[in-house]
Amino acid sequence: MTEPCDLTALEARRLIGTKRLSPVELLDSCLKRIEAVNPAINAVVAIDPRAREAARRAEEAVMRGDKLGLLHGLPIGIKDLEETEGLVTTFGSPLFKDHVPKADLSSVARIRAAGAVITAKTNTPEFGAGANTRNAVYGATGNPHDPTRSAAGSSGGSGAALAAGMFAICSGSDTGGSLRNPAAFNGIVGFRPSPGLVSSERRLLGWQNLPVLGPMANNTPDAALLLAAMAGDHELDPLSYTLPGEAVRAKPERYMPLQPLDLSSLRVASTEDFGLALVERTVREAFRERVAKLEPLFARVEEKTPDCTGANEAFEILRALNFIAAHAEKVAKTPDMVGPNVRANVAEGFGYSAADVARGSVLQTQLYHRWQAFFAAGTDLIITPAITISPRPWSELFPSEIDGEKTRTYFHWLAMAYIVTLTGHPAISIPMGRDAKGMPFGLQIVGPRGGDALVLRAAAAIEAAVAGDALLSRPIPDIAALAKAPPISSMPGFMGFD
Repeated sequence: MTEPCDLTALEARRLIGTKRLSPVELLDSCLKRIEAVNPAINAVVAIDPRAREAARRAEEAVMRGDKLGLLHGLPIGIKDLEETEGLVTTFGSPLFKDHVPKADLSSVARIRAAGAVITAKTNTPEFGAGANTRNAVYGATGNPHDPTRSAAGSSGGSGAALAAGMFAICSGSDTGGSLRNPAAFNGIVGFRPSPGLVSSERRLLGWQNLPVLGPMANNTPDAALLLAAMAGDHELDPLSYTLPGEAVRAKPERYMPLQPLDLSSLRVASTEDFGLALVERTVREAFRERVAKLEPLFARVEEKTPDCTGANEAFEILRALNFIAAHAEKVAKTPDMVGPNVRANVAEGFGYSAADVARGSVLQTQLYHRWQAFFAAGTDLIITPAITISPRPWSELFPSEIDGEKTRTYFHWLAMAYIVTLTGHPAISIPMGRDAKGMPFGLQIVGPRGGDALVLRAAAAIEAAVAGDALLSRPIPDIAALAKAPPISSMPGFMGFD
């Protein structure tokens, strides 16, 4: 029999709304799953003791016949980079190990207002730096398909928790792929929306489009449900502007329910590497197999890529600016309390001149212009591998080489994701079976400017088309084996930055 925690978010919400599933019963099932398997992977790092009372109130609202929100009664994990009122939020840093926010981040507030039961915080690397989820507060997070391997990051805790059935929905964020990378590694869905669609008043460089917040789930319709609750304007986010008297983004009907899409009408571009990323042979081979399987679904699939010249340099420069803005003072005053990834980014940032920053911004703009021309010339979607390597051991801080070729930086292996980040185009990673090494494979779907609904509709249609296909359907970890596995905390190197 399916445990309540294994239900999709949409099904659980339907059952709650029809009084056939108690929010308390659902929460208890999720907490039971966390208790059983979290020691093996360390995805959940703090549980809100108020969650059961929130679930009771949600149940009472159902029984009274109150109007229910989109996420009413659904337990959710919140990434530990996102402030949650009354629940410890550490950002993966010892500097904030006892930090308890007095207010929710606006996106978290919307999730709470939509009726979700804020249940726990999910693990993240320090300040989201790096795509291997480990830190000196809570330690490392393992992959549910093999706890010795990385869950990626920086939303690795959310990705691992979803794959292990602790939750049906979790929040995440994405700068260089932090939603899409763990989605690919753990075999779940991560959606990077257009900048500004989900407000974030916390960005210090308010007009920069690199960091965004977004939904994670085990399937695309559930991700769309969460996005419908998260999306909205905020006066303190300059990218999330309003028009006079009109909220631009808070329109759930755009994403819930997703309208059907005829895939046979779409013209798709396929690229293994955007012409410049280092991509492991295992990943290339898995991608080719999937393209061959998917090709009959579309009007056409053509192997081609937009010109991405200068993307590596632009991302390196612009990313470093964020680190200087957010962390230079920490590195200067408390260097022993800051990890190597943050220190390296701050040092790199101070090495750039004003001319370098101008060049990085020009390169980004030129890339954006070329992408608009590429889509305008007859492409509806781009499909790529979501990430460049098959999951490696979490003990490896970052891949220094791919198939014998040295990576440029500790984040160069994320190029398939951060190239898209620079353009501001929406993108999703959906699970498509396992690679030759037995680990999950993620397919990235990239849409045109502002094409968030199109990307979600296409992803949902692809998921429906391949349902039941052994090669292409979502891989499920062995929950019983995880429950019997030794705790990840017993593994060498578990606690710390590196």
